[in-house]
Amino acid sequence: MKKELSDKKDIELLVNSFYEKVKQDETIGYIFNDVAKVDWTVHLPIMYNFWEMMIFGTGPYKGDPMTKHIQLNKKTPLESIHFDRWKKLFIETVDDLFQGEKAEDAKGRASHIATLMQFKVEQSK
Repeated sequence: MKKELSDKKDIELLVNSFYEKVKQDETIGYIFNDVAKVDWTVHLPIMYNFWEMMIFGTGPYKGDPMTKHIQLNKKTPLESIHFDRWKKLFIETVDDLFQGEKAEDAKGRASHIATLMQFKVEQSK
């Protein structure tokens, strides 16, 4: 039986598992690996804080993900296929690892974030 998504350690497992999929993904991996050239030692702790804030309403996250994605879109077009793939991988990862109310909330928030991010990136073009 899968466990409830209940603390920061669970967030770290979720984020690490998700980005392992992302790095290897044929549709979006190149954006992270080749275009953004993500420094994972910097990015992952930021994502732990972001998702802790999104799911539990706690954590020290401070940042501006919209601006970062709008800037990234100037380097390579971010299209609906990319946002859809990100969302699918995130939801699959949650479903692989967790169950319960917070897991459902995480999936809903990820869907909302992907939709909003895509909308804002499109508006910036």
